[in-house]
Amino acid sequence: MNTAAQLSFAKGHGTGNDFVILSDPEAATPISAEQVAWLCDRRRGIGGDGILRVVRSGALLDAGEIDSLPEGVERDMWFMDYRNADGSLAEMCGNGVRVFAHWLCTREGVTERSFHIGTRAGVRTVSVHAADELRAEVTVGMGTPEVLGLSTCFIGGQGYAGLGVDMGNPHLACVIPGLTPERLAGLALGSPATIDTDFFPEGVNIEILTELDAEDAVHMRVIERGVGETLSCGTGTVAAARAALADAGREHGSVTVNVPGGQVTVGIEGDNSTLRGPSVILAEGTVRGLPGLTTTT
Repeated sequence: MNTAAQLSFAKGHGTGNDFVILSDPEAATPISAEQVAWLCDRRRGIGGDGILRVVRSGALLDAGEIDSLPEGVERDMWFMDYRNADGSLAEMCGNGVRVFAHWLCTREGVTERSFHIGTRAGVRTVSVHAADELRAEVTVGMGTPEVLGLSTCFIGGQGYAGLGVDMGNPHLACVIPGLTPERLAGLALGSPATIDTDFFPEGVNIEILTELDAEDAVHMRVIERGVGETLSCGTGTVAAARAALADAGREHGSVTVNVPGGQVTVGIEGDNSTLRGPSVILAEGTVRGLPGLTTTT
């Protein structure tokens, strides 16, 4: 390993869901699962819930890193090559898309304020309401929250029943009757979750949340597959809103979702959903010692 080699990076977050950002438009620097895990290590690396690699769709395809472009994704689109903190691939990340759009508008020369982004879950449309080098406010078209049915998980011996929701990635959103925000904050969610692997063969993100209140708001905590508990999960907030509305006997509506990292607004209307919330890009620099890195990028 050439320890003198260095890699440029940035650090950003959306409501506390934090990411290491790697700008690689031409897919010149492939990144392995080992390197992702190293970068996301909070003691020996940069630290993050995942990696946002900024790359052109066609370049990723030409490099052989994907077999084909997801439905609707065109070669010239920017592609969010998202990885979980353990190095595994993820189809979609709602908080990550906001940070990704923020980066494109302030660092990659994108001048439009409404545009498309390619992801492994397909095309996502973003609208950037305001943005500077540090902060942005972004709405993401999140697609259809597809209801999969009912399932149950167990965490620390406690069972949680919920609604399976496909957001391009799998979720189990558990609305707990009578749960208060204070009791939610005190739940012990640190143990590994036991899930129905027949229902969720690729694993699942788990949301534990309160019932919809009089102001159409819920409080939520989330355990992300490949990461553990995080301060927020964008796709998870949409799944939670879908489950909370269903629990209240409603199909549509706007839900304020409070997570440990902040607050977002989810809109569900027909087959469409949107997620509006903040993005922060707080640091840029270079990192040395990345395993397998032999060139300066």
